[in-house]
Amino acid sequence: MNRSRDARQAMIREIVRAKPIRTQQALVAELKNDGFPCTQATVSRDIAEMGLSKLSDGNYMLAGDLHLRRMLSSMALAITRVNNLVLVKGSLGSAQAITAAIDEAELPEVAGTIAGDDTILVVTVSDEAGESLVSRLEKLRCVS
Repeated sequence: MNRSRDARQAMIREIVRAKPIRTQQALVAELKNDGFPCTQATVSRDIAEMGLSKLSDGNYMLAGDLHLRRMLSSMALAITRVNNLVLVKGSLGSAQAITAAIDEAELPEVAGTIAGDDTILVVTVSDEAGESLVSRLEKLRCVS
């Protein structure tokens, strides 16, 4: 992979996580606004390479985020934060699966994770990142 593709795909991750994107053309426009002029064909290839999925509401979602959403909505019971530490309480025996989904999603706020049997400790890069992560996880958990 070359640097421009890496940078563009990193920007696609940011865009798709930050706002609803329903079409490839909308993604092309957002990329152009962020300094990544490209064609719809390029975005189509990026979507395939990155494994983006289109949800029933018409918006694109990253594959890792979709998996995390499934894990959180079916197994997470509570999400709390103390400064840069986020505690996810899950159903009995669910911590390993939820932690794997958090790690797979490669969320920018996460510095590392530790899993027990039903509890996950997520260390974030800052207090602000902890707040952002709780918001992100709660949104994913509450979407059905």
